[in-house]
Amino acid sequence: MHRISVVFLIILLASCAATGPFPPPPKPSAKPLPESQTAPAQPQRPAGPLPPSARPTYNLGGYPPATKEGYIDGCETAKKTRYGYKDEQRYRNDGQYRMGWDDGFAICRGKR
Repeated sequence: MHRISVVFLIILLASCAATGPFPPPPKPSAKPLPESQTAPAQPQRPAGPLPPSARPTYNLGGYPPATKEGYIDGCETAKKTRYGYKDEQRYRNDGQYRMGWDDGFAICRGKR
């Protein structure tokens, strides 16, 4: 049993010694990248409400559609994403949208 332990220890130590030092990381380039290789600017959000396919999704099952839309708009506005939007006319005239927007804004503002 003692021989097996010694052989195992030798193999273990030999395997550790076989790896060389890691290569140094590549040096950063001193010159800036051309504009064609830089990251593109974040696209601007189109004016008005987004189509349903472009809206962020939230688990708001059981709520009316107007409340869901208001919640998404309010939450995205609080998070200051490009999806943030407040439909002023709808906010004034639709109580469900207003309630959803206010709730979404308040809850998502607290998460920051």
